[in-house]
Amino acid sequence: MSDYTIFIGLLALYIGSLVGIGLYYNKKQKSSIDFFLAGRELNALSIGFSAAASWLTAGALLAVTGFFMLLGMGSIWGFVAPNIIALLVIALLVRKLKRLPAVTQPELLEMRYGGSLRGPVALVITIVMILFAVSDIKGFSMVLEIFYGLDPLYSVLIVGAAVALYVNLGGFSAVVFTDRIQFLMLFLFIMIMAVMTTGAATDADAALDFSKMMGEVPGSWYNPFSVGLPMVLIFTLSIVPGWITEQDPWQKVWAAKDEKAAQSGMLIGAVLVTLVFAGCAVIAIALNRIYPEIAAAGFPAGMAKAEPALLVFIKESGFSRFGLAFCAIGLATAAMSCADTFATSGASCISRDLYQRYVNPNADEKQIMRINRLSVLFIIAAATICSYFIHNIIEAIHIATFIASASCFFPLMGGLFWRRATHKGAMASITTGAGVQIVLVLIDLIKTPPMAPGYLESLSPILSGHGVIVGMFLSGLAFIAVSFATPPVDKERLDRFFPA
Repeated sequence: MSDYTIFIGLLALYIGSLVGIGLYYNKKQKSSIDFFLAGRELNALSIGFSAAASWLTAGALLAVTGFFMLLGMGSIWGFVAPNIIALLVIALLVRKLKRLPAVTQPELLEMRYGGSLRGPVALVITIVMILFAVSDIKGFSMVLEIFYGLDPLYSVLIVGAAVALYVNLGGFSAVVFTDRIQFLMLFLFIMIMAVMTTGAATDADAALDFSKMMGEVPGSWYNPFSVGLPMVLIFTLSIVPGWITEQDPWQKVWAAKDEKAAQSGMLIGAVLVTLVFAGCAVIAIALNRIYPEIAAAGFPAGMAKAEPALLVFIKESGFSRFGLAFCAIGLATAAMSCADTFATSGASCISRDLYQRYVNPNADEKQIMRINRLSVLFIIAAATICSYFIHNIIEAIHIATFIASASCFFPLMGGLFWRRATHKGAMASITTGAGVQIVLVLIDLIKTPPMAPGYLESLSPILSGHGVIVGMFLSGLAFIAVSFATPPVDKERLDRFFPA
């Protein structure tokens, strides 16, 4: 029996259990709200595990470990810190969000501003969710290629088929329930890898030599501001807004049974995410001792070897066939736990905010759910196609985040907290931010040589991150200027968002 056959066999058992969960929740679905928001009955633990699992992609974990290897704690501002900060900020927004009877962000914006905002925002969110799903596919492709020498197409088929099956059957309830299982498996994998890499790095008992290994790390590695305060501010201002306004955590808030469950769930999610990233940091320190030539290559030249370093370690460590298969499945769970969330979030926009709102306003519950299931398949297919054009895992995540930050942050936050924000101001912000940011991303991707610093960044530090600060500035400027230049929103709409 080959290594790959064992992996497929174990994976089939795992996917079979997920499909069984989907079938179980399928019987409980009475309406589209059951499908989209799990009947609004989620407790704090369910939300916490799902919030953590949804933001811990397989590819991102490998990339974060690689960044820790090359840049130390200074790298946290590119992914780790914004992830945690965003969950904490969303916990503060719970009271405001929970009392609004929305299912999706585009629906909320239509409630706040009126007019034709719903369609453009739904399109932006769908694009963002597709790009996020790309990172899952890319990460799992790397796993199968290194472990079993397989073509990336196989990872697409595995992740896509599994997610489409259990999401289409069980909806958001199945996503949240399976997120618990997937997070626990991922957490166990990271902790085992932290122990094993530490043991290999010290050639002795990991528990006894752990403190010695950590003490030998240069002090600069532990400095979270080693990348410089300007870069810290740029990353924070460009990434955190995109993740605060990402649809899937808002979807979890609306699915919570009450405010306390939603707020506690986000706080639990932040703690769980922190624990996993702490494990990645330990793994990175150990891998630097095992593969010193990677750290010596520096950033960005060493990133090509730093990202797959953990997978190479596993492959070279003489794991049994079953051990290797369990490692592959552990990373597959991370890919699925994020891909299912992105698929459901994007699909809800397509089915409710595009199809029901513009194509077929009289659609019944069955028609909406049918379109939603087809939309899940569409998002997975679109992410598959995009994965052949975007080669860097973190890059896919950042591009999606920057587009969200530049286009949706001001209309959403302004709609919640600024009475003077208007429909035309929001529309100007979305079109300006999205248009400018997409153009900047394309320029940067086209003109940046392989493994070199970004073209826009080489022109000016303020253009780091595909020029997202410029995109956000112009989006915010358009939002404020046009809002002041146009009549206020009707008082009836404002009363729902700003009760006396």
